[in-house]
Amino acid sequence: MRAFQVSSFDTPPALRTLESPRPGPGEVLLKIEACGLNFADLLMAQGRYQDTPEPPFTLGMEVCGIVLAQGDGVAAPVLGERVAVFGGKGGLAEEGVFPAQLCRPVPESMSSEVAAGFQVAFGTSHLALIRRARLKPGETLAVFGAAGGVGLTAVEVGAAMGARVIAVARGDDKLKVARDAGAHELIDSDEPDLKARLKALGGIDVAYDPVGGDAFTAALGAMNREGRILIIGFASGEVPQVPANIAMVKNIDVIGFYWGGYLKFAPEALTESLAELMLWHDEGRLAPHVSHVLPLAQAADALELLRTRKSTGKVVVTP
Repeated sequence: MRAFQVSSFDTPPALRTLESPRPGPGEVLLKIEACGLNFADLLMAQGRYQDTPEPPFTLGMEVCGIVLAQGDGVAAPVLGERVAVFGGKGGLAEEGVFPAQLCRPVPESMSSEVAAGFQVAFGTSHLALIRRARLKPGETLAVFGAAGGVGLTAVEVGAAMGARVIAVARGDDKLKVARDAGAHELIDSDEPDLKARLKALGGIDVAYDPVGGDAFTAALGAMNREGRILIIGFASGEVPQVPANIAMVKNIDVIGFYWGGYLKFAPEALTESLAELMLWHDEGRLAPHVSHVLPLAQAADALELLRTRKSTGKVVVTP
Protein backbone atom coordinates (compact mmCIF):
# COMPACT_ATOMS: atom_id res chain seq x y z
CA MET A 1 0.00 0.00 0.00
CA ARG A 2 0.99 3.65 -0.35
CA ALA A 3 1.39 5.97 2.64
CA PHE A 4 2.46 9.60 3.10
CA GLN A 5 5.15 9.30 5.75
CA VAL A 6 7.40 11.39 7.94
CA SER A 7 10.78 9.63 8.02
CA SER A 8 12.63 12.52 9.68
CA PHE A 9 11.75 15.97 10.98
CA ASP A 10 14.60 17.35 8.86
CA THR A 11 13.08 16.21 5.55
CA PRO A 12 9.65 16.77 3.99
CA PRO A 13 7.07 13.98 4.24
CA ALA A 14 6.96 11.73 1.17
CA LEU A 15 4.80 9.05 -0.43
CA ARG A 16 6.19 5.56 0.23
CA THR A 17 5.19 1.99 -0.52
CA LEU A 18 4.75 -0.16 2.62
CA GLU A 19 3.42 -3.58 3.46
CA SER A 20 -0.26 -3.64 4.34
CA PRO A 21 -0.71 -3.60 8.14
CA ARG A 22 -2.50 -6.26 10.16
CA PRO A 23 -4.85 -5.45 13.02
CA GLY A 24 -3.80 -6.48 16.52
CA PRO A 25 -6.09 -7.24 19.47
CA GLY A 26 -8.82 -4.62 19.77
CA GLU A 27 -8.02 -3.11 16.36
CA VAL A 28 -9.59 -3.01 12.91
CA LEU A 29 -8.02 -2.66 9.48
CA LEU A 30 -9.68 -0.01 7.32
CA LYS A 31 -9.65 0.58 3.61
CA ILE A 32 -9.31 4.35 3.85
CA GLU A 33 -11.76 6.26 1.67
CA ALA A 34 -10.91 9.76 2.85
CA CYS A 35 -8.61 11.56 5.30
CA GLY A 36 -9.36 14.99 6.72
CA LEU A 37 -6.37 17.28 7.21
CA ASN A 38 -5.82 19.54 10.21
CA PHE A 39 -3.36 22.31 11.07
CA ALA A 40 -1.90 19.88 13.58
CA ASP A 41 -0.68 17.72 10.68
CA LEU A 42 1.62 20.57 9.66
CA LEU A 43 3.00 20.83 13.19
CA MET A 44 3.39 17.06 13.47
CA ALA A 45 5.42 16.92 10.24
CA GLN A 46 7.88 19.32 11.91
CA GLY A 47 7.90 17.54 15.28
CA ARG A 48 6.18 20.52 16.93
CA TYR A 49 2.83 18.96 17.89
CA GLN A 50 2.19 17.92 21.49
CA ASP A 51 1.33 14.32 20.51
CA THR A 52 3.92 13.78 17.76
CA PRO A 53 5.08 10.13 17.49
CA GLU A 54 8.64 9.12 16.76
CA PRO A 55 9.47 8.79 13.04
CA PRO A 56 8.79 7.00 10.85
CA PHE A 57 5.03 7.49 10.95
CA THR A 58 2.16 8.20 8.57
CA LEU A 59 0.42 11.57 8.78
CA GLY A 60 -3.37 11.97 8.86
CA MET A 61 -5.28 12.26 12.13
CA GLU A 62 -8.87 11.46 11.13
CA VAL A 63 -10.33 9.16 8.50
CA CYS A 64 -13.40 7.51 7.08
CA GLY A 65 -13.07 3.98 5.77
CA ILE A 66 -14.47 0.47 5.30
CA VAL A 67 -13.64 -2.31 7.78
CA LEU A 68 -11.53 -4.94 6.00
CA ALA A 69 -10.43 -7.06 8.96
CA GLN A 70 -10.87 -7.37 12.73
CA GLY A 71 -8.25 -8.13 15.35
CA ASP A 72 -8.78 -10.52 18.22
CA GLY A 73 -11.59 -9.59 20.57
CA VAL A 74 -13.34 -7.21 18.17
CA ALA A 75 -17.09 -7.69 17.70
CA ALA A 76 -17.83 -4.24 16.31
CA PRO A 77 -17.53 -2.53 13.95
CA VAL A 78 -18.35 -5.40 11.60
CA LEU A 79 -16.67 -6.30 8.32
CA GLY A 80 -17.80 -4.03 5.50
CA GLU A 81 -19.08 -1.29 7.82
CA ARG A 82 -18.22 2.32 6.99
CA VAL A 83 -16.80 4.14 10.01
CA ALA A 84 -15.09 7.37 11.00
CA VAL A 85 -12.21 7.37 13.48
CA PHE A 86 -9.77 9.81 15.03
CA GLY A 87 -6.58 7.78 15.30
CA GLY A 88 -4.11 10.63 15.71
CA LYS A 89 -1.99 9.39 12.79
CA GLY A 90 -2.03 6.86 9.96
CA GLY A 91 -4.76 8.41 7.81
CA LEU A 92 -2.81 9.48 4.72
CA ALA A 93 -2.59 5.94 3.37
CA GLU A 94 -4.59 3.43 1.39
CA GLU A 95 -5.08 1.24 4.47
CA GLY A 96 -4.68 1.76 8.20
CA VAL A 97 -5.07 0.05 11.57
CA PHE A 98 -7.08 1.83 14.29
CA PRO A 99 -8.61 1.06 17.72
CA ALA A 100 -12.04 -0.50 17.24
CA GLN A 101 -13.50 1.30 20.26
CA LEU A 102 -12.81 4.70 18.65
CA CYS A 103 -14.63 3.87 15.41
CA ARG A 104 -18.06 5.41 14.91
CA PRO A 105 -20.62 4.33 12.28
CA VAL A 106 -21.20 6.89 9.54
CA PRO A 107 -24.84 7.60 8.56
CA GLU A 108 -25.82 7.13 4.93
CA SER A 109 -26.64 10.84 4.71
CA MET A 110 -22.96 11.74 5.19
CA SER A 111 -20.36 11.30 2.45
CA SER A 112 -16.97 9.80 3.24
CA GLU A 113 -15.28 13.11 2.41
CA VAL A 114 -17.45 14.96 4.93
CA ALA A 115 -17.18 12.22 7.56
CA ALA A 116 -13.38 12.21 7.34
CA GLY A 117 -13.15 15.86 8.30
CA PHE A 118 -16.15 16.05 10.63
CA GLN A 119 -14.80 14.79 13.95
CA VAL A 120 -11.98 17.15 14.92
CA ALA A 121 -13.39 20.37 13.47
CA PHE A 122 -17.01 20.03 14.55
CA GLY A 123 -16.11 18.13 17.72
CA THR A 124 -13.71 20.89 18.76
CA SER A 125 -16.25 23.66 18.28
CA HIS A 126 -19.18 21.80 19.81
CA LEU A 127 -17.43 20.62 22.97
CA ALA A 128 -15.53 23.89 23.42
CA LEU A 129 -18.61 26.07 23.12
CA ILE A 130 -20.95 23.87 25.16
CA ARG A 131 -18.74 22.33 27.84
CA ARG A 132 -15.99 24.90 28.32
CA ALA A 133 -17.42 28.28 27.26
CA ARG A 134 -21.02 27.58 28.34
CA LEU A 135 -22.33 29.58 25.38
CA LYS A 136 -25.95 30.71 25.84
CA PRO A 137 -28.59 31.70 23.27
CA GLY A 138 -28.47 35.42 22.59
CA GLU A 139 -24.82 35.86 23.58
CA THR A 140 -22.31 37.32 21.14
CA LEU A 141 -19.71 34.87 19.86
CA ALA A 142 -16.68 36.20 17.94
CA VAL A 143 -14.95 33.57 15.79
CA PHE A 144 -11.43 34.31 14.56
CA GLY A 145 -10.10 32.47 11.52
CA ALA A 146 -13.79 32.04 10.75
CA ALA A 147 -13.34 30.45 7.31
CA GLY A 148 -10.75 27.88 8.41
CA GLY A 149 -11.20 24.23 9.27
CA VAL A 150 -12.30 24.70 12.89
CA GLY A 151 -13.34 28.36 12.68
CA LEU A 152 -16.07 27.70 10.14
CA THR A 153 -17.54 24.94 12.30
CA ALA A 154 -17.59 27.34 15.26
CA VAL A 155 -19.68 29.72 13.15
CA GLU A 156 -22.13 26.92 12.31
CA VAL A 157 -22.31 25.46 15.80
CA GLY A 158 -22.61 28.88 17.45
CA ALA A 159 -25.43 29.88 15.13
CA ALA A 160 -27.18 26.54 15.76
CA MET A 161 -26.94 27.23 19.51
CA GLY A 162 -28.71 30.57 19.09
CA ALA A 163 -25.73 32.89 19.48
CA ARG A 164 -25.14 36.11 17.56
CA VAL A 165 -22.01 35.25 15.59
CA ILE A 166 -19.32 37.74 14.51
CA ALA A 167 -17.02 36.18 11.91
CA VAL A 168 -13.47 37.51 11.58
CA ALA A 169 -11.56 36.36 8.47
CA ARG A 170 -9.31 37.78 5.76
CA GLY A 171 -10.89 38.95 2.51
CA ASP A 172 -14.36 39.07 0.98
CA ASP A 173 -14.28 35.50 -0.33
CA LYS A 174 -13.63 34.00 3.10
CA LEU A 175 -16.13 36.29 4.78
CA LYS A 176 -18.78 35.18 2.27
CA VAL A 177 -18.14 31.55 3.25
CA ALA A 178 -18.59 32.49 6.91
CA ARG A 179 -21.78 34.40 6.16
CA ASP A 180 -23.18 31.39 4.28
CA ALA A 181 -22.39 29.27 7.36
CA GLY A 182 -24.59 31.46 9.55
CA ALA A 183 -22.50 34.46 10.66
CA HIS A 184 -24.54 37.57 11.51
CA GLU A 185 -21.72 40.13 11.40
CA LEU A 186 -18.52 40.12 9.30
CA ILE A 187 -15.15 41.77 10.00
CA ASP A 188 -12.07 41.61 7.80
CA SER A 189 -9.10 40.56 9.94
CA ASP A 190 -7.03 43.26 8.22
CA GLU A 191 -9.22 45.90 9.89
CA PRO A 192 -6.79 48.59 11.21
CA ASP A 193 -8.37 48.60 14.69
CA LEU A 194 -9.97 45.20 15.21
CA LYS A 195 -10.62 45.81 18.91
CA ALA A 196 -12.53 49.02 18.19
CA ARG A 197 -14.59 47.32 15.47
CA LEU A 198 -15.56 44.51 17.85
CA LYS A 199 -16.47 46.95 20.60
CA ALA A 200 -18.58 48.97 18.16
CA LEU A 201 -20.64 45.81 17.58
CA GLY A 202 -21.39 45.60 21.29
CA GLY A 203 -18.36 43.66 22.50
CA ILE A 204 -17.87 39.92 22.91
CA ASP A 205 -19.31 37.43 25.38
CA VAL A 206 -17.35 34.46 24.01
CA ALA A 207 -14.26 34.54 21.76
CA TYR A 208 -13.23 31.45 19.80
CA ASP A 209 -9.56 31.87 18.91
CA PRO A 210 -7.61 29.33 16.85
CA VAL A 211 -5.27 32.12 15.65
CA GLY A 212 -3.49 33.67 18.65
CA GLY A 213 -1.27 36.72 18.29
CA ASP A 214 -3.07 39.96 17.46
CA ALA A 215 -6.44 38.21 17.32
CA PHE A 216 -6.17 37.25 21.00
CA THR A 217 -5.14 40.79 21.96
CA ALA A 218 -8.11 42.30 20.11
CA ALA A 219 -10.50 39.79 21.66
CA LEU A 220 -9.26 40.50 25.15
CA GLY A 221 -9.71 44.24 24.66
CA ALA A 222 -13.25 43.85 23.33
CA MET A 223 -14.43 41.33 25.93
CA ASN A 224 -17.59 42.09 27.91
CA ARG A 225 -17.72 41.58 31.68
CA GLU A 226 -17.68 37.87 32.57
CA GLY A 227 -16.66 37.07 28.99
CA ARG A 228 -14.87 33.84 28.06
CA ILE A 229 -11.93 33.46 25.68
CA LEU A 230 -11.41 29.99 24.22
CA ILE A 231 -7.79 29.25 23.29
CA ILE A 232 -8.08 26.76 20.43
CA GLY A 233 -4.71 27.11 18.69
CA PHE A 234 -2.01 29.40 17.34
CA ALA A 235 -2.28 29.45 13.55
CA SER A 236 -0.54 32.84 13.52
CA GLY A 237 2.55 31.22 15.01
CA GLU A 238 2.43 33.59 18.00
CA VAL A 239 1.43 32.20 21.39
CA PRO A 240 -0.16 35.10 23.32
CA GLN A 241 0.71 35.94 26.91
CA VAL A 242 -2.29 36.60 29.14
CA PRO A 243 -2.23 39.88 31.10
CA ALA A 244 -3.72 38.59 34.34
CA ASN A 245 -4.65 42.07 35.53
CA ILE A 246 -7.10 42.56 32.65
CA ALA A 247 -8.65 39.13 33.24
CA MET A 248 -9.07 40.03 36.90
CA VAL A 249 -10.52 43.52 36.48
CA LYS A 250 -13.05 42.46 33.82
CA ASN A 251 -13.88 39.07 35.44
CA ILE A 252 -12.84 37.26 32.27
CA ASP A 253 -12.28 33.50 31.91
CA VAL A 254 -9.32 32.48 29.73
CA ILE A 255 -10.05 28.87 28.79
CA GLY A 256 -7.71 26.36 27.17
CA PHE A 257 -9.22 23.65 25.00
CA TYR A 258 -7.59 20.60 23.37
CA TRP A 259 -10.13 18.20 21.84
CA GLY A 260 -7.71 15.26 21.55
CA GLY A 261 -6.90 15.44 25.24
CA TYR A 262 -10.38 14.16 26.11
CA LEU A 263 -9.44 10.76 24.64
CA LYS A 264 -7.22 10.23 27.68
CA PHE A 265 -9.36 11.50 30.57
CA ALA A 266 -13.01 11.79 29.41
CA PRO A 267 -13.62 9.89 26.15
CA GLU A 268 -17.35 9.74 26.91
CA ALA A 269 -17.48 13.52 26.43
CA LEU A 270 -16.30 13.08 22.83
CA THR A 271 -18.73 10.23 22.19
CA GLU A 272 -21.72 12.21 23.50
CA SER A 273 -20.67 15.34 21.61
CA LEU A 274 -20.25 13.54 18.28
CA ALA A 275 -23.54 11.71 18.72
CA GLU A 276 -25.34 15.05 19.06
CA LEU A 277 -23.46 16.47 16.07
CA MET A 278 -24.41 13.49 13.90
CA LEU A 279 -28.05 14.08 14.90
CA TRP A 280 -27.77 17.77 14.00
CA HIS A 281 -26.34 16.78 10.61
CA ASP A 282 -29.20 14.35 9.97
CA GLU A 283 -31.66 17.11 10.89
CA GLY A 284 -30.04 19.46 8.37
CA ARG A 285 -28.80 21.90 10.99
CA LEU A 286 -25.17 21.58 9.83
CA ALA A 287 -23.75 21.88 6.31
CA PRO A 288 -20.05 20.88 6.48
CA HIS A 289 -17.90 22.72 3.97
CA VAL A 290 -15.09 20.90 2.13
CA SER A 291 -13.21 23.29 -0.13
CA HIS A 292 -10.64 20.87 -1.62
CA VAL A 293 -10.51 17.12 -2.28
CA LEU A 294 -7.14 15.87 -3.56
CA PRO A 295 -5.73 12.40 -4.29
CA LEU A 296 -3.06 10.83 -2.10
CA ALA A 297 -0.40 11.60 -4.71
CA GLN A 298 -1.04 15.30 -3.99
CA ALA A 299 -0.93 15.06 -0.19
CA ALA A 300 1.93 17.58 -0.08
CA ASP A 301 -0.17 20.05 -2.09
CA ALA A 302 -3.09 19.48 0.29
CA LEU A 303 -0.93 20.36 3.30
CA GLU A 304 0.37 23.43 1.46
CA LEU A 305 -3.21 24.67 1.11
CA LEU A 306 -3.42 24.67 4.91
CA ARG A 307 -0.02 26.25 5.40
CA THR A 308 -0.77 29.13 3.01
CA ARG A 309 -4.38 29.47 4.26
CA LYS A 310 -5.76 29.12 0.74
CA SER A 311 -8.50 26.71 1.83
CA THR A 312 -11.85 27.29 3.49
CA GLY A 313 -13.48 24.70 5.68
CA LYS A 314 -11.78 21.31 5.32
CA VAL A 315 -9.15 19.90 2.99
CA VAL A 316 -9.62 16.17 2.35
CA VAL A 317 -7.33 13.59 0.74
CA THR A 318 -8.80 10.49 -0.93
CA PRO A 319 -6.47 7.50 -1.44
